[in-house]
Amino acid sequence: MPAFLCQLLLAAILLGLAPASGTAADKTQVLFNGKDLAGWRQPTGTWSAAKAVSLDTADPERFVIAPGQGVLVNCASGHTVDLITEQEFGDMEVHVEFCITRHSNSGVYLMGRYEIQVYDSFGVEKDKYPGIECGGIYPRWIKEQDVEGHSPLVNASKPAGQWQSFDITFRAPRFDASGKKIANARVVKVVHNGKVIHENVELNGPTRGPMWEDEKPTGPIRLQGDHGPVAYRNFKVKPIDLK
Repeated sequence: MPAFLCQLLLAAILLGLAPASGTAADKTQVLFNGKDLAGWRQPTGTWSAAKAVSLDTADPERFVIAPGQGVLVNCASGHTVDLITEQEFGDMEVHVEFCITRHSNSGVYLMGRYEIQVYDSFGVEKDKYPGIECGGIYPRWIKEQDVEGHSPLVNASKPAGQWQSFDITFRAPRFDASGKKIANARVVKVVHNGKVIHENVELNGPTRGPMWEDEKPTGPIRLQGDHGPVAYRNFKVKPIDLK
């Protein structure tokens, strides 16, 4: 390589302008910045930033909330609006960490329509119906009945008050040029606290309580906020392109 090209390459490296190594730029987006509700649709109710949450020793169905930044929490009593992203997503990888109180209940709705359940399931061998367990794919509601709920392959739940994690890979439904659905949405994989709890689960339609009953190529992420105290942190989504 001529000397002047070596000098140009060295300058580019020093300036942080060197060419990429061949991998695509990381598209991961942080959904909660740790300090405010930027990027979330109004109204946001009592959702707010906090430094930490812990179980109230006098009432483990409530949180003690330490003021500060870093954690997103709905409120001590756990009854407020659902939180919805401004941005919409299709195929995605989601990482989220959550903490709930005793007997609490929340959910991560992918595209506002398909719920991965957040629930106090520690030590529960079998719950009321498939999909209600923590990490479950919540059932659909058809003819006044819960149908097509999917229980986790294993119960990976930690006790209330401890931080837990989901890593979700999701494939959005597909549509032809006329808007007709030609492929169902699919939960490719869910990892709960390091354990695989779902693989290749096809979803015939939105789960119970969606923002919309129809299906679209993209949609927002929604956090359920009215079924008990819940906190989230390290909430990230990476748009991907699944075949």
